[in-house]
Amino acid sequence: MQKNDINRYYSMTDKAFVKEISNSLKQMRLNNNISQEDLAKKSGLDRTTISRLEGGDAGTILTIVKILRALDRLDLFNVFYEEPVISPIRLLKLEQHKRKKASPKKGS
Repeated sequence: MQKNDINRYYSMTDKAFVKEISNSLKQMRLNNNISQEDLAKKSGLDRTTISRLEGGDAGTILTIVKILRALDRLDLFNVFYEEPVISPIRLLKLEQHKRKKASPKKGS
């Protein structure tokens, strides 16, 4: 994806962005040559739910997960993974509390 494509999303309204996602989900289904009925059976959703989502109605995250799982495309959720970030101050505090030497053995 090019930088211009990403910037395009920021200029979209929420409704337009949902429509873009809806169109992408529909295209994934069509690329796999799966009917809405077959996707409904495979995902455990009602066909009308899929039809409404593809038509641009906002769906729940769970609905999108079920559809992507049925299309074997859960890999798309990798973009949501964020590494935890430790602030420099927290890191310094953790370093200060680290053991610097071993304790003497008892009975020595």
